[in-house]
Amino acid sequence: MYEQFTSRDVVQLTGISLRQLQWWDERGIVVPAREGHRRLYSMEDLVEVAVICDLRRRGFSLQRVRKVVRFLQREFSKRLAETVSGTSDYHLLTDGKSLYLETSPQQIVDILKNSRQPMFAICLSDTVRQVRAVIRNSKRASGVSAGVTRKSRKAS
Repeated sequence: MYEQFTSRDVVQLTGISLRQLQWWDERGIVVPAREGHRRLYSMEDLVEVAVICDLRRRGFSLQRVRKVVRFLQREFSKRLAETVSGTSDYHLLTDGKSLYLETSPQQIVDILKNSRQPMFAICLSDTVRQVRAVIRNSKRASGVSAGVTRKSRKAS
């Protein structure tokens, strides 16, 4: 069994607009599965949308977000959701030109010490934890999350 979220679920959980979500799908930023005309988002897709929304709220342009996603795929050979869903805290740091993804507080301190200009830091793992907490709380409140589709894969 795995969870799938409709576009409306994703909108409710992340605050993104339906149109923005559709646009991201059309541009290949976050591409959900399809069931007819319905877009169905996996937990990994939902996490990616939430992290990208957080970066956008913090002033990252969509072009910059794409660079972050490509950087993570190139450096870790993983999707954004796989990179930030582990047990470590991942912090994205940028000085406006360079990107750094750090897991160690000492690495963060070293970058900040050696920086010649202000750095912007975001804990990507916090966003993942917040989305999962919202989902858990909505499940507790209703017994089963309204709108969340549970499907089991059938062997064909």
